[in-house]
Amino acid sequence: MRFLLISAVAAVVAATGPSASAEPRGPYSISGSCGGLPKVALHTAPGLCVGLVATGLKFPRGVLPLKDGTVLVAEMIGWGAKSGRVTALVPDGKGRYAKKPLLKGLKQPHGLALGPDGKIYIGVVGGVKRFDRTDPEKTVEDVIGGKTTVKGPPGDGRHPLVSLIFTRHRTLLVNVGSVSDNCEHANGDPPQADQICPETRAPAGHGLVREYEFDWSTGKAKGWTVFAEGLRNSLALAEFPGSGLILQVENARDNINDVMPELENDEALPPDEINVLEPGGRYGWPYCYGANIPSPEYLHWNCTGYHPPLIPLPAHAAPIGMAYWNGGLAVGYHGYRKAGHRIVWFPIDGDGKPENQPKELVFDWENPDGAPTDIKAGSDGALYVTEDHNGTVLRLVAE
Repeated sequence: MRFLLISAVAAVVAATGPSASAEPRGPYSISGSCGGLPKVALHTAPGLCVGLVATGLKFPRGVLPLKDGTVLVAEMIGWGAKSGRVTALVPDGKGRYAKKPLLKGLKQPHGLALGPDGKIYIGVVGGVKRFDRTDPEKTVEDVIGGKTTVKGPPGDGRHPLVSLIFTRHRTLLVNVGSVSDNCEHANGDPPQADQICPETRAPAGHGLVREYEFDWSTGKAKGWTVFAEGLRNSLALAEFPGSGLILQVENARDNINDVMPELENDEALPPDEINVLEPGGRYGWPYCYGANIPSPEYLHWNCTGYHPPLIPLPAHAAPIGMAYWNGGLAVGYHGYRKAGHRIVWFPIDGDGKPENQPKELVFDWENPDGAPTDIKAGSDGALYVTEDHNGTVLRLVAE
């Protein structure tokens, strides 16, 4: 399956630069209209444009477009904050969206998902909550962690945010990010080279994806198992509807040059990754990186038997949003380094497995720098994008 919105003649991505007559709208310049919304003056692949849905959001992360046109957004507010909220962006039919607060007082809300029961599920540090959007404040309840008997993710360390997706088996996959960068001690000392990394040990291990099962007759979570391990931080997960293939994008370690003095910096290593997740799969963190290469802290570790990445991505691209869209896989590169600030599209095969032939959908995203967080496909065929650096929600469509 190939890129449907861009003709074969335009296979090489070209820039459509900002118009000289563009006018500022919030952090961005606006030039004309895109799908009935103000057109953001960004560089896009031919045949595409970016519309401005909303500005003035505070650290927006998860996004969830609903069938009635409403777009839900998880506003994290800031790191360490316990004042996060869920906001509904309600279209008025005239190219504008009204902000409607739904929930507040949440601890760093991140992932958003529509459950099999029709309720909205929101990942917060340490657990998962859900609510009925008809009356969020009265229906909000803990599903995992909090006041339930089912333990949630530990919610500690460098990577406490909760991403989540429901599978076709009506189970819930939940990210449990690592405490550390690469299993270093709290004082910065390296780990013991011949020992299992302590933070990965059960029962409250880190650097993995949990699978929670539910009793849907009552709607209660029953418990969890480890779905896959050796994954430093799985902030984006996706399932291909046809085959049930599960994809994960891995935010690989930083500062590898601190333990590889021959490197001038860590700009090129290690690669971030797209992985195919299999139940019981082991993916190597913190012992191995890239194509099963021993980490410098674990030079004598046997890396055979771990799943290598399906596709290596640029180092520090920081992919934290991913969605099947327009016959392929769209991935948002959030990173603040040169590899970030863009949305990239990969063609897929019939099972939903991406091929390493990336095309840039939004690129040279500068002045202001773009930092895409979550991305989701809407029932209207558009790709909805939260962008936390400038506090916006954007909509990518065909011109």
